This record gives sequence, structure tokens and C-alpha cells, in this order.
Amino acid sequence: MPAKLFIGRKVREIREGVKLTQAAFAERLGVSTSYLNQIENNQRSTSAAVLLALAERFAVDIASIAQSDHDRVLSALVETLADPVFDGYAPNLQELKLVAQNAPGFAKALLDVHQAYSRNGEQLASLDDRLGDSTSRGDPTPYEEVRDFFHFSDNYVDLLDRKAEELASHLRIPDAETGTALTTHLANRGVRTILLHESSRLLRRYDPASRTLTLNGYAAQATRTFQTAYQLAVIEVEREVESIVGAAGFRTREAADICRIGLRNYYAGALTLPYERFRQAARELRHDLHLLSLQFGASVEQVAHRLSTLQQPGNKGTPIFFARMDHAGNITKRHSASKLQFARFGAACPLWNVHQAFEHPGRILRQLAETPDGARYLCIATEVVKVDGGFAAPQRRYAIALGCEISYAGEFTYSTGLDVRNRGSFQPIGISCRICDRSDCVQRAVPPLRYRLEVNHEDRDLIPYRLAH
Repeated sequence: MPAKLFIGRKVREIREGVKLTQAAFAERLGVSTSYLNQIENNQRSTSAAVLLALAERFAVDIASIAQSDHDRVLSALVETLADPVFDGYAPNLQELKLVAQNAPGFAKALLDVHQAYSRNGEQLASLDDRLGDSTSRGDPTPYEEVRDFFHFSDNYVDLLDRKAEELASHLRIPDAETGTALTTHLANRGVRTILLHESSRLLRRYDPASRTLTLNGYAAQATRTFQTAYQLAVIEVEREVESIVGAAGFRTREAADICRIGLRNYYAGALTLPYERFRQAARELRHDLHLLSLQFGASVEQVAHRLSTLQQPGNKGTPIFFARMDHAGNITKRHSASKLQFARFGAACPLWNVHQAFEHPGRILRQLAETPDGARYLCIATEVVKVDGGFAAPQRRYAIALGCEISYAGEFTYSTGLDVRNRGSFQPIGISCRICDRSDCVQRAVPPLRYRLEVNHEDRDLIPYRLAH
């Protein structure tokens, strides 16, 4: 039996967007006003007939509205409430879904409070000498604040995406060579571009006095193109960037500055990989990272990241998750448009194939994985190496991972030859040890937060304790 669909807040937003009263909106949908009122307050599920009426009469994309956009909030709530500080309170999943759907602002406030509590606890436990500093009062760091801003924005910024696509169309990207088109457009805006062929960590420098953009001549072409697009963001959409940053209400100037960089990077990615052309190419090429990279003159990492941002309402791409990880296991980029949500604290599951990418340079690794909630995924991982110089230049090595729920696997060339119908082909993985309740995982690093431990002093298993369910 399909799950009941409670999307009252979405329905209310659609109604308010077309400026109709409940009575008028209900009449257009062909339902009673009382039924619509119950739907909007999540007292009744939304029927297929109502969904079809929304699609036909208000041009609503059914797939978009039916797909929950509260998964990241719900996942963060589950992780937060696993903390022992909430012992004695164990809401069921339906309760948490209602909170995420009906009161997302309250949910995010709870997440912020718990994050502050956790940080204070860590600092007190380590006897941090900086307890009097602003960073020791439990506020999120500027980086964390910006990370959460993009995370809860679904990693999609509509205004910047559409502005970038408009300019890309004007410059005939990607039909014209992207780097040349961007450099020519900069020149038309009075900015000269030069290459610096010196051993340097510099990627980009702009001199406003001479209106000169200097790029590292030893950097990869895709990197130089992206940095050129970044400089265009400063020229083309600075007013829009300032408006978005101002509306975000960041706590510190540092967070606002970091967000400005993130928004300009977003525009640069959207300009070099324009939305509709890239979305169509991804479908046609079955999300082949290397073919997309060659077609658009971008790096594999830029392509993978852009795939995770295709969240335009009514015109979404295939919902995927994306992450970038360094050799120490730190996740430096993360986003998920799928049900798989990354843990906000702690390391990623060691059974995830992204950790193996460093051992197999140049290869695309594939994995069929199943999380504790029974959801199944196609996971793809590969190593990326960035070298900006000669033999003695330092190498930056990362592993990138992306994937989708198994129902979308056929849209990926990487599913070819995999037995996706055989449940035995899927490897059990988790999200993070601290919230994973698998009792038989031999790779467990730390106990989960919400379970009492049982220790048998006579018997020693691979894990020296058992979880008391």
C-alpha cells in the first residue's frame, strides 16, 4: 500500500501563491472547503484526484510535490533526538514528519539549540581555554552556519540559477568554447584577463584599479574557466547576492562573507553548466560523469556537484546525493536531494565505498547499498586529484561520491550489469555510527547514542558490547 501523502503546507503555499481563498481554491480543485482545510492542516492525506487537479489546473509538477522536501530536516531531527539528553522522549516517525512538514522553523530552531548545546559540551569536556571567546558560547562557526544555509535551501538558488542561464544562453554556452566566451564577455565589460605562469598557489586575483583578472596559468582549464565565471558573478549578480545574504540574517560578518563566496561559486557553476542544457544532457548521457565533463569543458567534480543542484521547481533533475571527502574522512562538501541524508556530526559510515576510492585512483567504483531504514541506493565513488603546478607542486586528493535511490538507477550508466533486483546484492551501510542501530556491524567505531550497552565479561565478540534494544 503506498504511503499516505501529507503535504498540507505545500498545498497552502500553492493556494496563497495564486491568491485564492480556501473556498475558491477548493472549488477549482473540485473538493469541499472543509476537505481542503483538513488537507492544509494535515488532518487528511492528499488524494490522487487532488494531485491531478493541482497538476491540471495550477501547472504543479506532481513528481515535485509528491516528493518530500523535508527529508533533510527530518533526518537532522532523528539524529538530534538520538542524543541521550532526550532520554524519556521517543517520538515516532510520524510525529517527526508532522513537525518537519508543519513547523520547519521550529524544527530548525531546535536543531540550532542542540548544536549549541553539543558544542558547549565538547568544549567543557576538553577544558577549552577559550570559554570566554565568542566561538565558545555555543554559536555555530561561520562555516557551519553557511553550510546549513545551503543545506536547508536544498542547495538550489533559483534567482542566481536563472540569471546564469540567461547569460549562458546569450553567450551560447556550451556551443561556444566556454572559457573563451567568458573571457570575451569580461573584456566587453572592461576587464582584461592574463595568465600568470609562476609556481604559486594563487588561483585568481582581481585588481580593481587596473581592472585586470589574473589566473594561474598552470591550473587546469576547467579551474581557470570556473574562476573566470566567479569574477563575472561579481559583475553580473552582486546586487542579487547582497539581497540573499541580507535576507539570510547571518550572526557574524564572517558568515556573510563566506556565504558571498558560496553564492558566487554557485553562479559560476550555473553559468558554466547552464540548467536546462545540462539537465537534458545528463538524462541523454545517463549521468556519465566523464562524457558530461568533456561536453561542457568542466571537471568531474564540477559536474557531480552541479547534478546535485538541479532542483528547479517543476523541472527537477534526477534526485541524487553528492559528497566530497578528504583522506582523513572529513566531508568537505555535502548535499542530498534523495532520502539519504548525511550526518551533521561525526564521520561517515566506513562501509561506504567512497573510502575505497583513494585505493583505486582513476577508477569509478560502484556499490549497491541499503541503509537501516530499508532504503536502497546506487553509490558511485571516484578519486579526484588537483595539481596546480609541476612535479614539486602539492597534490590535493579527494574522493567524491554521488548516487541515487535504486528506483532511479536505470537513469545512470553505472547501473549497467548490476543485479539491482536481488536484495542480496546490497551491502548494509549506515549514516553514522552514533545514530546507526545495526547491532551486527563489525566496522562499528563508537556505540550509538540512544542504546544502553550490555557487556559480557565471559564472551568477547568482535565488538566488546551488545546493544540493549
